[in-house]
Amino acid sequence: MEVWFTVLVLAFGVERLVELVVSKRNAAWSFARGGTEHGQGHFPFMVVLHTGFLLGALVEVWVRRPDPPAALWVPMLALAVATQVLRWWCITTLGPRWNTRVIVVPGLAPVTAGPYRFLSHPNYVAVVVEGIALPLVGGAWITALVFTVLNAGLLTVRIRCEEAALTRAAAAPGAAP
Repeated sequence: MEVWFTVLVLAFGVERLVELVVSKRNAAWSFARGGTEHGQGHFPFMVVLHTGFLLGALVEVWVRRPDPPAALWVPMLALAVATQVLRWWCITTLGPRWNTRVIVVPGLAPVTAGPYRFLSHPNYVAVVVEGIALPLVGGAWITALVFTVLNAGLLTVRIRCEEAALTRAAAAPGAAP
């Protein structure tokens, strides 16, 4: 159990590294078009929380050595994989506008395609579900609980920051309708 769970978490970690590469490229695109960054203060906490989430799940599984029943880990694995599908649907829908940071390019209309037709912040649905599902694949319920509580606080700050930045951009002279 521990070895295959480690491989799974490492795969999710590699996916996060790919996100960072995409994010850096997209940040350059946004800044080249006059984008402004908001909410820099909460970003370091987000990095620590998400890194700690992956490491915490691994440590918990290797230390506690839980033996989750298939009735738990199979649906949790399916949900964890589904979160990646949703996350990449968000990333591809936003294209160069997607970022791990809050960078708003003036004059761009809000995206209302893809998953954004249904939710304002679908990527955070993926984060919340992943925060529960991935650790529970290995039976790491403590990590799932701690991450979920801390992430709820972070998302409260993050979503308020994003909404405020988008509202300011929409109200700016010359903003797209």
